[in-house]
Amino acid sequence: QVQLVESGGGLVQPGGSLKLSCAPNWSRFSFDTMAWYRQAPGKQRELVASITKGGSINYADFVNGRFTISRDNVKNTVYLQMNSLKPEDTALYYCYAKRGYDYWGQGTQVTVSS
Repeated sequence: QVQLVESGGGLVQPGGSLKLSCAPNWSRFSFDTMAWYRQAPGKQRELVASITKGGSINYADFVNGRFTISRDNVKNTVYLQMNSLKPEDTALYYCYAKRGYDYWGQGTQVTVSS
């Protein structure tokens, strides 16, 4: 069974940076769309950014140039470079991938606090 494994979360001060990574534990094929979502306590899960296999990218409005999504199709890995982090970016960040089925990671916690 394919599982997505995220890494890179943690505690960072406001204005700091983190880079999230996500890769499947096993996969013989590459995914079509890969994306990052987040969910803060008491709020709904929301899209942060997505990227297709061909490189088309979509960002949520709140990203406002602070985050960059990228992927390595050879490694089947998606990344999220997050800069200028704010306390309101605190959330559980989930990796998502699609190829026929929807696949989700378990989430990695990002906490932005001084």
